[in-house]
Amino acid sequence: MPGVKIVTDSSCDLPDELVESHRIAVVPLTVRFGEEEFVDRVDLDASEFWKRCAAADVLPETSAPSPGAFEEVYRDALADGYDSVVAVMLSGDLSATIQAAEAAARSVTDDIAVHVVDSKTVTMGLGNLVLRAARLAEGGATAEEVADRARSDARRTRAFAALDTLENLRKGGRIGAARSMLGSLLSIKPIIEVKDGSVVEAGKQRTRARALKLLAEKVREHSPVESLAVMHADCPDVDRFVATLNEVYDDEIVVGEIGAVIGAHAGPGTMGITFLVSE
Repeated sequence: MPGVKIVTDSSCDLPDELVESHRIAVVPLTVRFGEEEFVDRVDLDASEFWKRCAAADVLPETSAPSPGAFEEVYRDALADGYDSVVAVMLSGDLSATIQAAEAAARSVTDDIAVHVVDSKTVTMGLGNLVLRAARLAEGGATAEEVADRARSDARRTRAFAALDTLENLRKGGRIGAARSMLGSLLSIKPIIEVKDGSVVEAGKQRTRARALKLLAEKVREHSPVESLAVMHADCPDVDRFVATLNEVYDDEIVVGEIGAVIGAHAGPGTMGITFLVSE
């Protein structure tokens, strides 16, 4: 049994097959549509979430897991024979999730060592860090080595997204430094970047085609890059976009569907990329 258990939260948007094959523990956030509450990725997968959004009159709300939910996962890791945990979390500037993970780590400190890492990013930016951490742990690295690499990878991570609208971000209060983009946004496709854990403006384009082209240009601009991944919010043109990226990146591109946690703020039609820049 490997010594290091990798834990993350449900905002990582990693495909289920990767979560399962690398034995990654995912602690879910909760999603509320009015009076109805769902456990993310358990009661409500990404496709079901977007169907509900299309039929809902108000934006869904999300809430962080409790410290108890993390403690249960940490203790399960101990029971399964792991001697340590590395928990890589959604940006602490955008969610209280990491605070719950840290509180739970303190509560089990006499039983199992838990290293909590702030990814400073979201969706597949987080998913990339988690996947790289899991592969490193599988190779026999110690918890300290895995956590240190995850923090280094977090500093090298870039994440960009083209939104169909800023309305979800504005209503959800997550718009941060991108607030200046509000105003005359008719026919404008905003480009955002998650930088140092927060959402900032990264450009504007008049059409979706131009917005996606700009994302591809970000890959060229930062090349050579590592671990390029795509995240999308119920986008029928995702395969075409990945094919475009294959022209500038010749390695595997992992594709994750944006689920409830980030989707509630980003909105439908969001397409994004994330990658690591060279050291």
